[in-house]
Amino acid sequence: QVQLVESGGGLVQPGGSLSLSCAASGSFSSINTMGWYQQAPGKQRELVAAITSGGSTNYADAVKGRFTISRDNAKNMVYLQMNGLKPEDTAVYYCNALVVRGAYNVRREYSYWGPGNQVTVSS
Repeated sequence: QVQLVESGGGLVQPGGSLSLSCAASGSFSSINTMGWYQQAPGKQRELVAAITSGGSTNYADAVKGRFTISRDNAKNMVYLQMNGLKPEDTAVYYCNALVVRGAYNVRREYSYWGPGNQVTVSS
């Protein structure tokens, strides 16, 4: 079993900042890619930012230059620093991890999701 626990969401004014955290725990060999996804009401879930185990990053165009993703491999954690927040950033933010699990000779990659963390940007 693998669990992702998120924290750090809340209400912030336009132009403000928030920091999200996600911790992975359970039975797995390693974590390949970790990321954050955004889902607003009536819209599909979309990638915000992702980071590989080696530190390579990828950002959605809408957040590039404002958000920064990072991770701590020793703690199995991923973070999202959000600066210059806009009302259109309002959404539920989900942590995702691509986890390697299984016996030594039958290991495969599995996708796990956190429960979601509400971020609201409003005056």
